[in-house]
Amino acid sequence: MGEPAMKLDPSAKAITALALALGTFMQVLDTTIANVSIPTIAGNLGVSPDQGTWVITSFAVANGVSVPLTGWLMQRYGVVRTFAFSVLMFTLASFLCGIAWSLPSLIAFRVLQGAVSGPMIPGSQALLLAIFPPEKRGAALAIWSITTLVAPICGPILGGYISDNYTWPWIFLINLPVGLFSAGICWRYLRNSETPTRKLPIDTIGLGLMVTWIGALQIMLDKGKDLDWFDSPQIVVLTIVAIVGFIAFIIWELYEENPIVDLSLFKNWNFTLGTIAICLGYAVFFGNVVLLPLWLQTQIGYTATWAGLVAAPSGIVAVIISPFVGKFLAKTDARWVAVFAFVTFGLSYFMRANYVAEGSFWSFVLPMLVQGFAMGTFFISLLSIVLHGLPPNQVPAASGMSNFLRITAGSFATSITTTFWDRHEAFHQTRLAETSSIYDPQLTQPLAELTNHGFSLSQSIAMMTRSLQSQAYLMSSLDFFWISGWISFALIAVVLLARPVRNQGPVTAAAD
Repeated sequence: MGEPAMKLDPSAKAITALALALGTFMQVLDTTIANVSIPTIAGNLGVSPDQGTWVITSFAVANGVSVPLTGWLMQRYGVVRTFAFSVLMFTLASFLCGIAWSLPSLIAFRVLQGAVSGPMIPGSQALLLAIFPPEKRGAALAIWSITTLVAPICGPILGGYISDNYTWPWIFLINLPVGLFSAGICWRYLRNSETPTRKLPIDTIGLGLMVTWIGALQIMLDKGKDLDWFDSPQIVVLTIVAIVGFIAFIIWELYEENPIVDLSLFKNWNFTLGTIAICLGYAVFFGNVVLLPLWLQTQIGYTATWAGLVAAPSGIVAVIISPFVGKFLAKTDARWVAVFAFVTFGLSYFMRANYVAEGSFWSFVLPMLVQGFAMGTFFISLLSIVLHGLPPNQVPAASGMSNFLRITAGSFATSITTTFWDRHEAFHQTRLAETSSIYDPQLTQPLAELTNHGFSLSQSIAMMTRSLQSQAYLMSSLDFFWISGWISFALIAVVLLARPVRNQGPVTAAAD
């Protein structure tokens, strides 16, 4: 996208850049702001926290599916028009989420919110490049990238604070003034600088097949634990639909003249390995993002605010080191920066595997500080590997493809994580129960102390059972942290199999 036809004076340029950054900030914020609020939302709507995770996954899946459409929409209707309309629809969807009256209605509105948000991040990036001259675009993109790191920091803190002090609908309603400002300013100053448009065919069958198999797989993963997996005919049918839909989608895309997903990109070795690494690494990361606040609130007794404060330091560290990483990456092989990211991710997860229920706030925070170094290096190094060696005309499609797969992997990770957590809790609780008895001398004394304090025997046993369940959830969480660490270390081998990546000049990427 070249220089806009209309020249902007410095004040107009500044306020437009702010509006574009706020649009990005709002979209990224909504990927994390609900995480710490799931127990609050679930309790208010009368559902379990596990069912409440649909609030996260529904948004992520819809957003992931809409990303491949972004290029077609921008070429068909123009970048300015597509971005402004996307922001307005996102704002409307946020309002609908805020007035949702049940979990199904909230999920439906979150699907709408995710579906219309696909063009917001690439649109804001393209427009930001358009309003600055070439010599200032690197600095503009660096600032833009920082907003995508600040938003995940603010999400858990802001979501927790709102949940603890107000009502959860305000998590979504706060988007209204931001969205109206962002869309209004961009339309006012950039509508006369619209990009050229042209009519393009759209792969409607490919899009339909993609929505079908991704939707069936996501519902299967989310409902499986409630319906006892493959003992349920519904889960079996969903699995068959997902498999058949995926196979049909691959076959169709291979022979479609204008595919919605360009599978030929996988002929590039670095693209394939980089995409595998970024998807699996992000899936593990996102699974931990979901699990930690859920465990802290439901088992340790943290409020949503304090659970958000535990996660915040990782984002702060990422913001601090991000400007230095870009300069360093220009002088070294991106693979070694990616190795550093996976090593620090692994160390962070292994440190979490030593959590204890009675741990202090700072003992929970320390692994998150280590994770901040991983976050600040992970996205930018893996994106360099993914795009290395591709011709310029394939870079937008490759970036969109990797983002689509990464977002989809994150949404699947949410379902897999909560299923793993519940299944392993049941496993550990069974094992603990087998070795426990009210006649065990080690339990007789605690039971006697409880009864001496005025509790009945049944009440004392119930309290001991609750303690047993809490311990089982702790053990399940530690299992997940250990597995996360080993997966991170295993991905180092995937990165090193890629061809060396040397970047000429400064590198800027966004961790959206």
